[in-house]
Amino acid sequence: MEERCEPNSLPAAGSSPRRSAAPRCWAPLPCSPRAAVPPSRPPHRPGRRDEALLGPWLGPVLTGYSTTDFAGKPYKPDGLAGTDGLGRDVLTRFLAGGTTLLLYAVLATAPGIVLGALLGMVADYGGGRLDSLLMRGNDVLLSFPQLVIALLAIAVIGPQGWLLVLVIGLTHAPRTARVARQATVAVRGEDYIKAAEMYAVPRSRVLLREILPNITGRLMVELGLRLTYSIGYIASLSFLGLGIQPPAADWGLMINENRIALVVQPWGVLLPVIAIALLAVGTNLVADSLASAAAGHTRETAGVQS
Repeated sequence: MEERCEPNSLPAAGSSPRRSAAPRCWAPLPCSPRAAVPPSRPPHRPGRRDEALLGPWLGPVLTGYSTTDFAGKPYKPDGLAGTDGLGRDVLTRFLAGGTTLLLYAVLATAPGIVLGALLGMVADYGGGRLDSLLMRGNDVLLSFPQLVIALLAIAVIGPQGWLLVLVIGLTHAPRTARVARQATVAVRGEDYIKAAEMYAVPRSRVLLREILPNITGRLMVELGLRLTYSIGYIASLSFLGLGIQPPAADWGLMINENRIALVVQPWGVLLPVIAIALLAVGTNLVADSLASAAAGHTRETAGVQS
């Protein structure tokens, strides 16, 4: 239906011509009254391809909202866990934030453990000047706190996901190297190591086939400890606004966004705080179980060899 402007009617007979104003025209109105009424909330878009793993997939199924959908008024007890300061569903963001935090923590811990284990084994098995050079450089890196190095790097480059993984992983390596070196010292004098050296087995094969399997238990304990530290560091940096950036869902970021309404809507803070604590304890328990299993396997192997 087309819109029209109605001109002014002609002046009445006998009226003064000066009083007749120019034709007036009103601004066009929308053809349909529905266009002027805003929708109550943005339409739900289920099944985003950029959301993966169980948490982000389960959240929209349980609540009907994605991590950025408007679910109600800010800080209201709508839904299972209420809404945050922007009216987004807290439970949906909580389920998605755990996946983000755990993914970044695992990616940051893995390179630190691998690099540190290799440095520690090479330092002890090589001995001499190589051992002194690697360990003295390791001591220099240990003198700088991990969080300070991360803050310095983020201040220079900016908050980037790859930077978090790189900095935290590199700062884990010196601490893991000390543990790996001490574990290598304990097994270096064993008979199977001497037998391999007597048969002129290459050093790389001795390190990977003889030494590494026998220090796996200690490395698994260190893995659980470093993963716990990675979770704490990433959550702390996100809380300070230097880690994972909004509108992404993250537990540390959720604590920062909802702390001003802790009394009014506590679930936005309590859920991620409790989850971070349980995740840290759970990773340590899993790592201890893996270390015990590795130690039992090592004892069985040593018994068979003897």
